[in-house]
Amino acid sequence: MFEKYDIIVVGAGHAGCEAAAAAANLGSRVLLVTMNMGTIAQMSCNPAMGGVAKGQIVREIDAIGGYSGIISDKTTLQFRMLNSSKGPAMWSPRAQIDRIRFAEEWRLMLESIPNVDFWQDSVVGLITKGDKVIGVRTSLGIEIKSRSVILTNGTFLNGIIHIGEKKFGGGRTAEKASTGITEQLIDLGFESGRMKTGTPPRVDGRSLDYSKMEEQWGDERGGRFSYTNVEIPKDQRCCWITYTNSEVHETLKEGFERSPMFTGRIKGLGPRYCPSIEDKINRFAERDRHQIFVEPEGWNTVEIYVNGFSTSLPEDVQYRALTKIPGFEKVKMFRPGYAIEYDFFPPTQLTLTLETKKIQNLFFAGQINGTTGYEEAACQGLIAGINAHQKINDKKELILKRAESYIGVLIDDLVSKGTEEPYRMFTSRAEHRLLLRQDNADIRLSAIGHELGLISNERLEKVNEKIKNADEIINYTKSKSISPESVNDFLEEAGTPVISQSVKMFQLITRPQISFENIRRADKTFDELLNKFDQETIEQAEIKVKYESYFEKELEIVGKMKRMEDQIINTEFNYLNLGSLSKEAREKLMKVKPRTLGQASRISGVSPSDISVLMVHLNK
Repeated sequence: MFEKYDIIVVGAGHAGCEAAAAAANLGSRVLLVTMNMGTIAQMSCNPAMGGVAKGQIVREIDAIGGYSGIISDKTTLQFRMLNSSKGPAMWSPRAQIDRIRFAEEWRLMLESIPNVDFWQDSVVGLITKGDKVIGVRTSLGIEIKSRSVILTNGTFLNGIIHIGEKKFGGGRTAEKASTGITEQLIDLGFESGRMKTGTPPRVDGRSLDYSKMEEQWGDERGGRFSYTNVEIPKDQRCCWITYTNSEVHETLKEGFERSPMFTGRIKGLGPRYCPSIEDKINRFAERDRHQIFVEPEGWNTVEIYVNGFSTSLPEDVQYRALTKIPGFEKVKMFRPGYAIEYDFFPPTQLTLTLETKKIQNLFFAGQINGTTGYEEAACQGLIAGINAHQKINDKKELILKRAESYIGVLIDDLVSKGTEEPYRMFTSRAEHRLLLRQDNADIRLSAIGHELGLISNERLEKVNEKIKNADEIINYTKSKSISPESVNDFLEEAGTPVISQSVKMFQLITRPQISFENIRRADKTFDELLNKFDQETIEQAEIKVKYESYFEKELEIVGKMKRMEDQIINTEFNYLNLGSLSKEAREKLMKVKPRTLGQASRISGVSPSDISVLMVHLNK
């Protein structure tokens, strides 16, 4: 019935979709196995993509040749650039998404890739031969052979859903849990743990009074994730903001004695930075209100996502508390919020390619690695799909460095440090975030995607053209002088010192108060030059002018770190024989088996003196 596949991807969430697409586009014959063909790329929680640091990840996925950005752009309800009042390292694109259309577009995209086959079934085990995986076994008793397997099981591994005092098996509401895989992996020597996440109730938008809420519109100019010319919707939908109050909090407290979180029935650790509403009012008792974002789930549905109200309290308590929120007095609830516990595998058991150390050709991606969020899952799927293809074809693996991408930061953090709570990406996790901006992801990564074969010649040419055009603008500002009479009026108006003699445009633009827009109004030739280029190129040039000295300092730091990052360590090296290392360092290094001295330096418990010892030994 089944021929032998190159790669089997287990699970069709965000990680699984990116993994299957990448491997198939590189030439592998891929089988995507999912428990439900109707929920491919389901947005189980928030109907949105991007956000702080997450938006940068979506742009990086697109720059390498993944599809999350393209699908998001096609199905956007509203686009906003977060943190636009701060420096460009903090700018983060975010889009409200039509949840139904997002899943539909992903399925259509996958079905258009000839190398992707589908099978609706539950995988209950792996087929191994020695220390290699050679296929999977399904609940129908079918054995399907392959050269590699990628597990992207999401929250389904022994998933348990909690609503108040009720609990039942499930990987998502109305979908059964996956069993068998965890138990087999433990038998094979893997370490596992439990995590939890949650989701808020969904409500009927027709029952809400929006006049009591604050409108929240998207950016007037709109925006996109993808560097392609994919068509984006011309219109946007409004979101709203409302707030909880003391009455809401008191109502929620009435259910605390039936809360699975407070009674200890939930054992898994939840996401620190996305707490449930009961956790928020318990931990931040001094606050008399919390923000609630009222977000539509699509163009053609009345279903509303109550962002900020994630909860596992009894459904009657959820409902009564909702009715106390301004605008929700007559709310009708579609389905209650819930918490879900699931198995994960500490990611220190992986290499930087996301292949497991114990079983060759077996890769993990997404929440199985202890992460939370669609974007974090999608980028792992992309990297796992690429590396599974590269491994079985004896090609060079793809390992992104911390200084070149947020994806590299995420994977290095997971593999080197591990995680004991659901890992979420933030700009603060990236020590070189000034270089890892959302505006230059194509410049940083498209050449890598092109070398792999995921980015076309045309796309790479477009990137090179952007670099050349931005440089043309920058060089003009460095060569062209501007006179006092041309600019002093708006300099004074902007609250920045006037000039007494002609200066280069570049010098003026480096001032925080002055923009390209100011200068183009003062210099007709500069205005004519900018009119030749698109907004993205102009923005790139302006950022480089304003922050050039900062970029140079950052690149110096990266250069100094490069020696450690390039110092390769044999993964078979026995640290136990190096007595001058501390005991903790020997244990941690044996567990992680770092590829480079740089990675070793980021392992928790490995001190600078341990690194010095290693450096001396490696230099010998």
